[in-house]
Amino acid sequence: MTCLIGTVNNCPPLCCVSSLSKRCPRSGTLDLDSCTKDGNILSCTRSDSGKLNFFIETVQEKDTVMCYRIRWEELQSVLSVEHVMAYNDSHWYGGAETATQYWPIRIQGEEEPRPFITSDVYSNRNAFGGILERYWLSSNATAIKINDSVPFHLGWSQKNRTLRFEARYQGSPFRPPTGQQDFPELSYRVCVGLDVTSIHKYMVRQYFQKPIKVPSPEVFKKPVWSTWALHKTAVTQEKLLSFASDITKHGFTCSHLELDDRYTTDYGEFDFDPQKFPNASGMFEKLRKDGFQVTLWTHPFINYDSINFGVAMEKGLFVREPSGELPALVRWWNGIGGILDFTNPEARKWFLSHLRMLKSRYNVTSFKFDAGETSYLPRQFSTLVPLSDPSIFTRRYTEMAIPFNSHAELRVGYQSQNVSCFFRIIDRDSVWGYELGLKSIIPTVLTISILGYQFVLPDMIGGNAYSNRTAGIINETSGLPDRELYIRWLELSAFMPAMQFSIPPWAYDNE
Repeated sequence: MTCLIGTVNNCPPLCCVSSLSKRCPRSGTLDLDSCTKDGNILSCTRSDSGKLNFFIETVQEKDTVMCYRIRWEELQSVLSVEHVMAYNDSHWYGGAETATQYWPIRIQGEEEPRPFITSDVYSNRNAFGGILERYWLSSNATAIKINDSVPFHLGWSQKNRTLRFEARYQGSPFRPPTGQQDFPELSYRVCVGLDVTSIHKYMVRQYFQKPIKVPSPEVFKKPVWSTWALHKTAVTQEKLLSFASDITKHGFTCSHLELDDRYTTDYGEFDFDPQKFPNASGMFEKLRKDGFQVTLWTHPFINYDSINFGVAMEKGLFVREPSGELPALVRWWNGIGGILDFTNPEARKWFLSHLRMLKSRYNVTSFKFDAGETSYLPRQFSTLVPLSDPSIFTRRYTEMAIPFNSHAELRVGYQSQNVSCFFRIIDRDSVWGYELGLKSIIPTVLTISILGYQFVLPDMIGGNAYSNRTAGIINETSGLPDRELYIRWLELSAFMPAMQFSIPPWAYDNE
């Protein structure tokens, strides 16, 4: 390995090692005889592995910020490019939502570089989460932004105290842009400022979009009430009306009442199961008279047993197999079906038309948009608009919430800071610890805010009370989290941008 960046002007506090990797021990160094320096740009055209395009450019952005543009582009077929960055004793923030979240980031173990794409960390605890950006900030006022065009993989070494940035197409979900060869390029910018606040403000202005508007003030002032942790998929019309009545009876306010999973007959349909909701119109009318605004759960899947599966297949609305001829079947937590292709204007139009129908027919206020992670796409797939970075699918899905932003809720985000709704952190277990427990909430909310997402919903107070993932269950049927845990969770949520109840306080006692 060769320390190159440090030899150009002033070495940024983080950077040291540039190396070429061929999925074996890092090898390959620049041929310094091929390097020239022109002003603030050092460029090289060869390594010991062949031709390349390499440069480091020093850019004085302003008096208080110095940036280094770094690019290593292979011009022949090699498997990957990797740069190793020593993080020394700095604290680092940003990157991604993770299942086990600390503040600052804790580099633990030895991790080979893996695709930096949105995933469901509830089902895969070792993945990167549903909200992520290619941005990191350090306590020594250094910031890193990976270019959007990079097929980016991230790894690390606790032993060597290094981060591993890798660009790779082979064996990854990234694809080169249409018409381009699969030569990997690793390009990014390292910026150094006088202090953490000023460098972060500079990077946010440069690289993150701003929210278009602010969600409804009611969501900040009054709690959201969800049926999920209390009733799961067993929710019915009777239970929903009883829940609303109890909220009023116990003197609580409500920004909106969220009807979660399983109000339809099959997944992929957009009307109410007549067995569970025999008079949906009457139910909504009563809730409206009682002062409740109602939001509905929705998702991008259409199961194969839904009446809409054939409709969507005939219209060509699904993400497809690589050949583009057949819809790709995907498995998610509620079964098997197709996933709508949100790069397709017709799929977006069809999906939004059904949401608008629900809104007009029942006076629905907004929607809880669930899923959207790339981990629910097939390993190999095709979309109407080809995706070189699969996380752009997440971006396209978040755009579906824009017309309903006032009370909308998303659990994924990638380049989506301008989607002005609340972003919910992934489901929490009803436990104390840092792995999707109470202790993980502050680190996760802070991480997401560093990534430019200002309106954060910290999931349900007390957690979701899932079987075998709940501390202090009173008995086999109650499913109540530990009382002390619930109280501490409630106190913490009071300081968050919004509060969300499902398991109600009166489920414990009158106190």
